[in-house]
Amino acid sequence: MHSLEPHYSWLSLYEASSDPLSPFYDNKYSEFEFTYTVYNYVIHPQWECFGSNTLYMKLLFVDYDANYCIIELIGEWNDCLHNDVMYLKRNVVEVLEQNGINKFILIGENVLNFHYSDDCYYQEWFDDIEDGWIACLNFRKHVLEEFEKIHIDYYMAMGGELNTFTWRPLSPAQIFERVDSLITKRLN
Repeated sequence: MHSLEPHYSWLSLYEASSDPLSPFYDNKYSEFEFTYTVYNYVIHPQWECFGSNTLYMKLLFVDYDANYCIIELIGEWNDCLHNDVMYLKRNVVEVLEQNGINKFILIGENVLNFHYSDDCYYQEWFDDIEDGWIACLNFRKHVLEEFEKIHIDYYMAMGGELNTFTWRPLSPAQIFERVDSLITKRLN
């Protein structure tokens, strides 16, 4: 797990630690000190902790003019024991919302498991972004099935082309345009 780095190709375009509006502004990262773990396995030090003990993230890109962000996740999303969505909502999402972000692209190919509790924070997040959306890209099949069990798919767009999305060779703007187009088609 320590070799799984967050996507780094866009560092010349955006770096959360250099963005004064980011919840990770002024964070310092090490290339050598491994502090965070998932299942007792250390993870790469470039991942960001937002309060969860099992789920970590990287704020890959934010466009305040187009009102979207791209977040890559790693670990176990555990609302049952750790209420991870609460930490994500309070410590990251709300900071971004205060700065106009209402479209969230969550990349979940490194989310290993999901354990649910209830949908209160998902509903709150959905209600807060009125004209926006939350899109889940490339989450594992069993994680999506768990999302669907408690109807989180009502609040977040997932499945279909969003689950086979080739995003790495694209620019953040290209990803946003394609995801926005897919979601618009679903709504119409």
